Amino acid sequence: MSVALESEKRSASLPGRVRKARRFYLGEDARPEAPLAVVGGAHEFCSPGYAVRREGHARYSLEFVARGRGWLSLDGNDYRLGAGTVFSYGPGHCPYVATEARDLLEKYHVEFAGPLVPQMLGEHGLRPGTVARLSSVSEVEDIFDNLIRDGSRSTGASNLLCGALSQYLLIKIADLTVPPGTRPSAASDTFQRCRQFIATHFRRLRSLEQIADECGIDQAYLCRLFRRFGHQAPYHYLLRLKMKFAAEQLRDPKVLVKEVAICVGFDDPFQFSHAFKNVFGTSPDVFRRLQKQ
Repeated sequence: MSVALESEKRSASLPGRVRKARRFYLGEDARPEAPLAVVGGAHEFCSPGYAVRREGHARYSLEFVARGRGWLSLDGNDYRLGAGTVFSYGPGHCPYVATEARDLLEKYHVEFAGPLVPQMLGEHGLRPGTVARLSSVSEVEDIFDNLIRDGSRSTGASNLLCGALSQYLLIKIADLTVPPGTRPSAASDTFQRCRQFIATHFRRLRSLEQIADECGIDQAYLCRLFRRFGHQAPYHYLLRLKMKFAAEQLRDPKVLVKEVAICVGFDDPFQFSHAFKNVFGTSPDVFRRLQKQ
């Protein structure tokens, strides 16, 4: 593991630690009466030099790996990180997280406050210091995306929505946790390989046939793998990645919608608009206006 460790306390002065991120912060005293309140969270795309030790961490946190590979040291134990890994920590824990340079980590995290947080984490198999592997990445990723969306809006309902979503997140993680010692099957390995390929090349990929061809497997088998392990069709996963990327680009008012469409592989702006609406429930133009508001 040839990656230099830098203290998290210096992260603000170290450009390039995270290539890009979506973050939200609701505040320490957002819901002091709530048994489980969300303080903040993020979706981070790690840079090749990402290596962080969280020293003196005062809150309880969950981190979830959506894509990529890396390493974790927690409570004197070392773990290999990969898509579907979730781990928890809190006061007194000093987790060290680093990314593999050739397969960069993309991960989510959420921080909690409240008198019953340790108890609630423990009830769902996530006692601080726990590392687990989940059977589905997309289901948990969807919840985190909703957390970030609702937390970033900063409306009067943000705290309530994020609190409800966090409890749903804990229940979902408990339901998807794979028993310790369970070895991934060959089919699971193939699914993860194909899923990672799509995540890496989603901007240029255009069809199910192309995905299957470049992954070297039969289209029907690819669909069965995604239904079994991803609970969605492979093309739907591809489309979701394209539209999430497009939504990020649309935040820039200087970028034209047709330029965003071409960027994610749509030559026809009308088809792009239709696909965007299927994912987000609104057209790119309306989405952009809502973001301004």
